[in-house]
Amino acid sequence: MKIIVLGAGQVGSTVAQSLASEDNDVTIVDTNEHVLREIGARLDLGTVCGVASYPDVLRRAGAEDADMIIAATDSDETNIVAMQVAYSAFHTPQKIARIRSVEYTQERNLFNNDHIPINVLISPEQLVTDHIQRIIEHPGAMQVIDFADGLVRLVGVSVQEGAPMANQAMSHLTGLLGDIEARVVAIYRGEESIIADGDTLVQVDDVVFYLGYRTHTTEIMKQFHHDEHSVSNVMIAGAGNIGFRLAQKLERNYNVKVIEANVERNDYVAGELSNSLVLLGDAANHDLLVEENVREMDVFCALTNDDEANILSAMLAKRMGARKIMSLINRPAYVDLVERDIIDVAISPQQITIGALLTHIRRGDVVAVHSLRKGRAEALEGVAHGDEETSMLVGRELGDIDLPSSAAVGAVVRDNEVLIAHHDLVIQAEDHLIVLVTNKQQIPEVEKLFQVGVTFI
Repeated sequence: MKIIVLGAGQVGSTVAQSLASEDNDVTIVDTNEHVLREIGARLDLGTVCGVASYPDVLRRAGAEDADMIIAATDSDETNIVAMQVAYSAFHTPQKIARIRSVEYTQERNLFNNDHIPINVLISPEQLVTDHIQRIIEHPGAMQVIDFADGLVRLVGVSVQEGAPMANQAMSHLTGLLGDIEARVVAIYRGEESIIADGDTLVQVDDVVFYLGYRTHTTEIMKQFHHDEHSVSNVMIAGAGNIGFRLAQKLERNYNVKVIEANVERNDYVAGELSNSLVLLGDAANHDLLVEENVREMDVFCALTNDDEANILSAMLAKRMGARKIMSLINRPAYVDLVERDIIDVAISPQQITIGALLTHIRRGDVVAVHSLRKGRAEALEGVAHGDEETSMLVGRELGDIDLPSSAAVGAVVRDNEVLIAHHDLVIQAEDHLIVLVTNKQQIPEVEKLFQVGVTFI
């Protein structure tokens, strides 16, 4: 697939790297020649220096025969104009744009071919906000992802000392859950991934990813993480787009405190929030955190635009007694330094955004993709089409499907019914399969499973 990525910032460069690693023909456009040289030196892709919305720049990037353009510059306006140019001048089939301002995204019917021709609109701030909210609503979880319109939930949880499944074989889980069905699709032990079977021993500090009915999430989690302390008090450092949106979502059900250093932004957010306490100050100020009882916080979220400020305030909050620490971190190298030791959950906006983008790039009928483990793994939802003659899935038992070694099917959704995966489950046409792939290099093999032979009409 020939893809043009506009913008070589954190999201654009990470998306370009991910796509280039999967044998796509990728060209990245940016105004910063130094950044482009650095990207071109380490990645197998093309680079074009120039303003992303200019027709001649897009032409030099190959827009005349591109299959897709992804607009991920830091300017909503540049992204919007680039999409209009791609549509009007080059008739680009697929146009995906990152739009950050809620003033644009909340306007209904603005983005279509009759107005602003964008096929897929992605709001990273909204995606990240939803991601954080799901984790807060599930104490103990490190990642919570919904599939099949919310029927199925994939949860990553760290195994605690003393939990029922700690130091137990996976076969022990069935007895603990009784009538509740769940499927452990992967276990991470440090950086090593394990496709679990009944004999696999679950160890303390393993990160277990399981699939189950959304309504069973909490009961399954208890078997791996016994700390059931509910969340009441949340402190948010930073009232930017993400911090503000999160406070809006949480203030109805939690006691929320927001700390913002910018006076004008502080005043605006204080006027918009109805049930949160908005404080003017530096979240890395020890005295302020003492005064606002950070030790009583069930969750501390560091959500400023500055990685270093987030890490510093997170370190202080953890040392002062906040129970769970979550932090927005853009630079992958920082995540390796602080996750688990300082920060309980590191949140990467680019990895969350990439999952949304990949949903529209994957081959076969893949309707949802989520990036896991710093982009090294993926969880996806694909639809089985065709019949026994044209499909590699339909009419076959799961145990007979030639899955890549790093892939595991966790659940099948059939007519709004969730079927936890078993080896003798026969796949039917239009089934939705939830698959976790721990080695991203094997994604193309999984995609092929969802492609239909040429004889299928």
